[in-house]
Amino acid sequence: MTPALKALSVHLLTATGAVFAMLAMLAAVQAKWDLMFLWLVVAFAVDGIDGPLARKYDVKTHAPQYDGVLLDLIIDYLTYVFIPAFALFSSGLLEGWTGWFVIIVITFASVIYFADTRMKTKDKSFAGFPGCWNMVVLVLFAIEPNFWIIVGLVTILAIAMFTPLKFIHPVRTQRWRNLSLPMALAWTFFGFWAAWVDFDPQSWAHWGLVLTSVYLLLAGILQQIIPEKSA
Repeated sequence: MTPALKALSVHLLTATGAVFAMLAMLAAVQAKWDLMFLWLVVAFAVDGIDGPLARKYDVKTHAPQYDGVLLDLIIDYLTYVFIPAFALFSSGLLEGWTGWFVIIVITFASVIYFADTRMKTKDKSFAGFPGCWNMVVLVLFAIEPNFWIIVGLVTILAIAMFTPLKFIHPVRTQRWRNLSLPMALAWTFFGFWAAWVDFDPQSWAHWGLVLTSVYLLLAGILQQIIPEKSA
């Protein structure tokens, strides 16, 4: 296989995220939340592997006719933001005006964030909460907290998108990557499991989701607080 064909194959892999997004949306419209999240977790897994493959096969050099970054952002907005926001609105977890408030905050803040050229830090982390609402909403479906807790959490995370707080990229942030990458893989496993059992409250996958989510949410902030040891 030529370098150009390998690079093109990576773009095509990324593009499958749009198909998974459509399948997730169709499930969401039918209120099949377990199936919707299964497709979103599959899309999340693809998003986790296409970046390393793109760098390995140097897609910018061998398949420059397609903008991989733009392709990724389009699919990420669908799978990370738009579909999870719709699901949260339609789920019954929110009451009255709070549902409208949440979907407006999530979709508006996220589209502004995704267009911000300053979203990446020098160590390949994210500056501000990176709009991973798919992860947030999946955990909310699993634990079903009071709707005021949901409103408060969404508000805090939306504000955090535009702060200097750091949030790790499990693959690209080198510091603590030996822990962060397994945590991200574990989150994917627990997320798939929770959706597979239709968010059965007896499943301990929920605890795994909460623990891994807390780490992924706070690791970057802890890195800002804890100085890195000199080599």
